[in-house]
Amino acid sequence: MQSSFAGEQLGKVCVLGLGRTGLAVADYLVGLGPGRVTSVSLYGGAKSRPDDATHALEGHGVRVICGTDAIEEDYDLAIVSPGIPEGSEFFVSAVEHSSIVMGEPEFAWRESPDRWVAITGTNGKTTTTLLATELLCCGGFEAQAVGNIGVVATGKVVDRSEGSWFVAELSSFQLTTSRELHPRVACLLNITPDHLEWHGSFEAYVQAKERIFQNLGEGDLAIVCVDDVCCRAIADRLEERGLRVCRASAHAIPDTPHAAYQREGRLVVRLDGKDYTLVRKDSMTLEGDHNVLNALVASALALEVGVSRDAVCHALLTFEPLEHRIEPCGERGGVRFVNDSKATNVDSVEKALMAFVPGTIVVLLGGHDKGTDLGTLAHAVSARCRAAVCYGEAGPRIAAAVRDADSGMGLTVFEEPHMAQAFDRAVSIAHRGDVVLLSPACSSFDEFSSFQERGRAFKDMVAGLDAGGRNA
Repeated sequence: MQSSFAGEQLGKVCVLGLGRTGLAVADYLVGLGPGRVTSVSLYGGAKSRPDDATHALEGHGVRVICGTDAIEEDYDLAIVSPGIPEGSEFFVSAVEHSSIVMGEPEFAWRESPDRWVAITGTNGKTTTTLLATELLCCGGFEAQAVGNIGVVATGKVVDRSEGSWFVAELSSFQLTTSRELHPRVACLLNITPDHLEWHGSFEAYVQAKERIFQNLGEGDLAIVCVDDVCCRAIADRLEERGLRVCRASAHAIPDTPHAAYQREGRLVVRLDGKDYTLVRKDSMTLEGDHNVLNALVASALALEVGVSRDAVCHALLTFEPLEHRIEPCGERGGVRFVNDSKATNVDSVEKALMAFVPGTIVVLLGGHDKGTDLGTLAHAVSARCRAAVCYGEAGPRIAAAVRDADSGMGLTVFEEPHMAQAFDRAVSIAHRGDVVLLSPACSSFDEFSSFQERGRAFKDMVAGLDAGGRNA
């Protein structure tokens, strides 16, 4: 049963976190007025400091507390921003002083619980969320992408039209604090080790991801990509619960009433035993098997909620690749350049390498060293790349791992201090027909403020080449 706060008295409320989420929630609460909210307190945490945004909220009656993790008063409700671990002093203090504690997506759902679909996974969440939103809109529905994609769901509740859909990208951080959030369709793309320092263990990370399905019922749909062992086990557990489970695969045809797969080069979705044959995979602008899975999941979601097959096909053919995610950014002298700056972990890079012909890839790897195990990455690079140019803080360690994994196929490994020099080296060795791929496997923080800044710097470098592929 859905438990909604909509219209109910919330009482005395505290919000944890001074980022985009905390500010949006505090602003929403103030807008509800005294009829629902007695008071709003915004706690920034031990390292927080007041700024123009907090001063503006104080002008609207919000009490802002900075520089401490201690919650000293008692509250009826605490709403926690993502990224604050459940075991932290900040979170525990909120639990001790609040009747109810929940994350922001949960709060937004309780305020407006109808027509939610949700998507999670280690990689591919944003692409699938935006594609699913596009499919719904193309099918005549009003839909809004919210959540981890950078749009705080609570901030969109007030202006939400009746009958519109929320397509929520949910991170493991957001799902950890989820208790009653109940989407109509819930999707799991993949699970590989990530954020383990925050969750404490891989098992805890998996449990957080699986929470997206915790409240699904008989009429709902769970969509699970079953090409990795961890997700197959989750699909099995969901079927044991009696749920409708759509198994998605890029490599097999699941023999189940609900499935999403490839058949003779075409995408196919099966729901309740009925097959919907969609577009050819090579007709989409999205490249790579991982994007085939993203498209299959988004298509199954859209068909399930009522989008027509024709609308799904149209949107699949017209959807453009996202910036920084295997994004084509030009061709010079017969060499293609691709910006995959969003690939900040090993699994993302391995998927990106599968999108191109083996032996034609000159890959740029490096950045801030997160200490990730490089074994599988090194073998994938050795098997599929013609050259690897390693740079930045992590460059020497990546280069050593790739050299150790080289199977004698002629892979060339270079080391450069910074990305600019790595780019120049890649250009100098690339041949006509090659792909110069920025897919770093690392965060950007040794040289850039974000993966977006890194990706745009790469695109600027490409733009600076002349038609022959030389620096203009």
